[in-house]
Amino acid sequence: MNEMIASVAGFWQRIPKAALFVAAILVQCALLVLMVADRMQILREGTEVTLQTQPVDPRDLLRGDYVVLRYDISQLPAGALAGQPADARNPVVFVKLAPDANGLYAAVSVHAEPVTVTAREVLIRGRVANYGGSCGSGRRTFCDKLMIKYGLESYFVPEGEGRKLEQARNQQKLRVVAAVLPSGRAAIKRLLLDGEPVYEEPLY
Repeated sequence: MNEMIASVAGFWQRIPKAALFVAAILVQCALLVLMVADRMQILREGTEVTLQTQPVDPRDLLRGDYVVLRYDISQLPAGALAGQPADARNPVVFVKLAPDANGLYAAVSVHAEPVTVTAREVLIRGRVANYGGSCGSGRRTFCDKLMIKYGLESYFVPEGEGRKLEQARNQQKLRVVAAVLPSGRAAIKRLLLDGEPVYEEPLY
């Protein structure tokens, strides 16, 4: 075993540092391309759902010019999950959504595993945030109410535009159109201000 370790160490030492540096850059570039491709797939193939935003206070000033987003579906009753064991401190959940009379998608139910949906329904994947508290001694029991994050909680905007959109959000004039894949993964596709598109993500 020691000889094998010494052999591997010797091999790495013989590789020029410049080659290792180039390899590290190529790996990072490949990961970036995969992330962009993954987001493109969601935006191109995902089902569009329109979500109502909720006021957020206070404004987080530490991450640049962006809009912090919270939704009607960000805090939900656990329903049948309440008191049930969870497989992690911040478990993944699947929220079944359905459109109301105004075309806004609202939560129907929350599930620990994917469930079947009808043609009008969508299943979105989220993760329970700030999990634990008074929900069981091991903090691995679903609370009665769940704070859920979907990866849709912030949107970067041009410099100086964030304040205007946050004011609209706090007046509940801002809505978000998200694209959701059958797997439940979602991404923000566009922002609507008073029903009109103001920002839209490119599909390339």
